[in-house]
Amino acid sequence: MIKKLKEEGILLVWDRLKEQEPQCGYCSLGLSCRNCAMGPCRIDPFGEGPQKGVCGADADVIVARNLARAVASGAASHSDHGRDLVEVLARVGKVKAYSVKDAEKLKKVAQEYGINTNKSVEEIAFELAEAMLEDFGSKKEKIQFVNRAPKKRIELWEKLGIIPRGIDREVVEIMHRTHMGVDNDPVNILLQCLRTALADGFGGSMIATEVSDILFGTPEPKMSEINLATLKENEVNIVLHGHNPIVSDAIVEAASDEELLKLAKEYGAEGINLAGLCCTGNEVLMRKGIPMAGNHLIQELVIGTGVVDVIVVDYQCIMPAIVDVAKCYHTEVVTTSPKAKFKGAIHIEFTPENAHEKAKEVVKLAIERFRERKAELVKIPNVKPNKLMTGFSVEAILKVLGGTLQPLIDAIKNGSIRGVVGSVGCNNPKVKQDYSHITLAKRLIENDVLVVDTGCAAVADAKAGLKVPEAAELAGEELRKVCESLGIPPVLHFGSCVDNSRILVALSALANELGVDISDLPAAGAAMEWYSEKAIAIGAYFVASGLLVVLGVPPPIYGSKLVLDVLTSKVEELTGGKFVVEPDPEKAAEIIIKHIEDKRRKLGI
Repeated sequence: MIKKLKEEGILLVWDRLKEQEPQCGYCSLGLSCRNCAMGPCRIDPFGEGPQKGVCGADADVIVARNLARAVASGAASHSDHGRDLVEVLARVGKVKAYSVKDAEKLKKVAQEYGINTNKSVEEIAFELAEAMLEDFGSKKEKIQFVNRAPKKRIELWEKLGIIPRGIDREVVEIMHRTHMGVDNDPVNILLQCLRTALADGFGGSMIATEVSDILFGTPEPKMSEINLATLKENEVNIVLHGHNPIVSDAIVEAASDEELLKLAKEYGAEGINLAGLCCTGNEVLMRKGIPMAGNHLIQELVIGTGVVDVIVVDYQCIMPAIVDVAKCYHTEVVTTSPKAKFKGAIHIEFTPENAHEKAKEVVKLAIERFRERKAELVKIPNVKPNKLMTGFSVEAILKVLGGTLQPLIDAIKNGSIRGVVGSVGCNNPKVKQDYSHITLAKRLIENDVLVVDTGCAAVADAKAGLKVPEAAELAGEELRKVCESLGIPPVLHFGSCVDNSRILVALSALANELGVDISDLPAAGAAMEWYSEKAIAIGAYFVASGLLVVLGVPPPIYGSKLVLDVLTSKVEELTGGKFVVEPDPEKAAEIIIKHIEDKRRKLGI
């Protein structure tokens, strides 16, 4: 597909990266600052030029401030996504497009918030939404879902002063602290990074996951398909891209409308086909089994097949370049959120009140664009879609295990499962696409380490065939036996990037059952191809929770020896977790396996 688009004269993400090279060394090291109009400033990493900015900030302060702003941005992205879902939850019973699909989970979560559940579903949903909205402000001493963490972990966070008090509050406080002339202690800034990241992991992201389950259904295991061959030449193709399932859920329903299906056939199409991209794709894949076209770096290539009639987006990780690529074909890019408009795209704004109507409008637009396809530009890779098993929510895993974590605990204790690793994050054009995700997953399962994955990492592993029960053959002998006995793959799909909160829930439950802290577990995290500020926030809340996190792409902190030393070493003395930077997935696997074996020895198992 890359060759095809290049022959058609289309610049792709890899071409644009090449045009940007060599990229700014000061920025790559975190040593540039443009926080005020006395700058921009930069620090000479070789010690020959300026060592302080105009305000007097040195390399340590500037690097810490830049990292903090990235964490704030990542946490804000996940959390604003969560808030949008809560606002829909508050309207249940007042709008036709959305209802509660998992009333049992609604009641369970409401009870965590202390809400009386002896009332109608609509009343509970409204009260829960109101209570969750309070988590975004600063009315409490701590956000509600922090209480899901083990007691030892909560006490540790209290001791360190990093319990998140409110989701918005922590993000705002980072922006305040990093304004010129406020917090000039780099370690103090880094602690606020951890606090803000926890407000994401145990706050915004966890709320997004739980409310999505309540509104759209808690995922259960199911089979589906993945790769570009999920697009169909003889059908209307609508690609669902972004992160929030509010729009995509309405589109899925509209695509089965009898009148629209009839119209599609009148226009010469055999049907209406939906395919997902990135985390919106993960959302509809996990709950509805909608096939997945691909992950982050595929988004331009999807349009290049020439068969995408509409690509409908919500927000996050959507390259502005897709509008330019779409102009070379008949494809329409449709934006749906007032927060995420794209120059050159059609904007059809979705609200909870108009979602049904607007979803039909989008599907009808796709049907009309189907007739405008240019046959000479059509090319779908001549391969079969890969099969995958998806839908592993924490609830689904408990169901597979017979309603208790004990079989998993027994398997970890007897060594059938040596440990558990969360492989998360993005694609980055600086890394050979999917290679690091797939290589790491293969090496871990070969060594009897169970992998749970989310986001683009999950899509990469699925494209490589690691998400079917038959992939158990690739696992070590003991893990293979476990997978075969349960009929599951050795790499479990946990969902989208906000669903990394499922990993926190699962590890907290496991630690509570064992009577230990999360940092004691034989577990780790990895983000081998990360690019996004959201990934920095995810890595930071994993570290704050006590996990080793391996990054495959160096973060912009190498301009400060102090910041680098804190995040890769000294933070372990505080939280039990730390970052390791290792671009080679083979070496990353060795580091993680050694870490897991060390934890097992300390647990005496």
